[in-house]
Amino acid sequence: MRRLRELAARSGCTPAQLALAWVMARGDDVVPIPGTTRCARLEENVGALEVRLSAEDLAAIDEIAPLNAASGDRYPKALMHLVNR
Repeated sequence: MRRLRELAARSGCTPAQLALAWVMARGDDVVPIPGTTRCARLEENVGALEVRLSAEDLAAIDEIAPLNAASGDRYPKALMHLVNR
């Protein structure tokens, strides 16, 4: 997380904006759907539209958080039986 915060600071944005910009850079067929309950967070999310990530930035993010780095069940095993009943 520290490396992502540093990259966000170098890019002049928040980590949340960096994440949204990264998702938007994945292609025209990929659309982030962020959720929020606060106007300030909504404004922060909209600010991601102004973030421009270079190829080097995208490569750095992919190195920090490689594809499939986060995987597994969404819920603990003991609760999985409650999903999709």
